[in-house]
Amino acid sequence: MQLEHKIVYLLLGSNLGDRQAKLEQATELITAKLGPVIASSAWYETAAWGLQEQPDFLNLAIAVKTGLTAHEVLDTVLGIEEILGRVRAEKWGARVIDIDIILYGNDVISDGARLQVPHPLMLERKFVMEPLAEIAGDLIHPVAGKDISTLLSLLQDNSDVSKII
Repeated sequence: MQLEHKIVYLLLGSNLGDRQAKLEQATELITAKLGPVIASSAWYETAAWGLQEQPDFLNLAIAVKTGLTAHEVLDTVLGIEEILGRVRAEKWGARVIDIDIILYGNDVISDGARLQVPHPLMLERKFVMEPLAEIAGDLIHPVAGKDISTLLSLLQDNSDVSKII
């Protein structure tokens, strides 16, 4: 049975090595393994969140049209992170690549620590909301009930997030 196609919104980030090359490689692998990228934000230089004593991140948000289930998307992006050299040394630590599922269509998924969609911290993070608003500002958050642009305007996070590319 073919799953109906969903739009999955991902946030990609890197703060080690050639950050731009890693994000480009990740985008290519996502296209090959998940489906076509139908929207991509600008690239943003962002201050580290959580553990702040580390290099700044390069981030972008993308929308991908996929026929995979949310759990298959999760397994695929974890595999892409591994291919690109991701090592999970410490929570919120520096990383060569990070790919987070932010939204999966309008679905709300909670199966403990493995997968939570919408991403449980997205509404607290400017580095997520700013690029997401660029490509999906009118999209209604399935739990908060407001569009992404409005939720960005209500955000309390004043971290440094600068559009660079």
